[in-house]
Amino acid sequence: MSLGLELPAEYGYAITVAAASLLLNPYHMILTTRARKASGIPYPNAYATAEQANKDPKAMAFNCAQRAHANYTENITPFLGFLLISSLEFPRAGAALGGIWVLGRIWYAMGYTGSNGPNGRRPGAYMGFFSSLGLLAMTVFASVKRLPQF
Repeated sequence: MSLGLELPAEYGYAITVAAASLLLNPYHMILTTRARKASGIPYPNAYATAEQANKDPKAMAFNCAQRAHANYTENITPFLGFLLISSLEFPRAGAALGGIWVLGRIWYAMGYTGSNGPNGRRPGAYMGFFSSLGLLAMTVFASVKRLPQF
């Protein structure tokens, strides 16, 4: 048995959002590199120690930038799966929710690396979480719809 896959004409929106989401990686790299340089935390240390972070705001800022980047890398793979699968059935809605996720991740990074530290990430985190939830629901629906009929 084979499965024919026809992409909707609007699927290009989803691919464009996927490409935009990948641009967040260099953005995070820049934030982290700047914070590492300012803090003086040498390689190969992934984070400042708790003691360093408690004493030095620049070390804490580095930890926040590093954690924001790590959170992005933890979430990009499921996001891309949700986006690309859900957009097979709902290309415009998938792209819209995907765009909201990208904006939420920018807000998350800016908030986390800003003056509010870890608490600054919350608005972007909520934005990303709820858009991911919508994408997940659409992914399940799109996937079930493509199951063979018995």
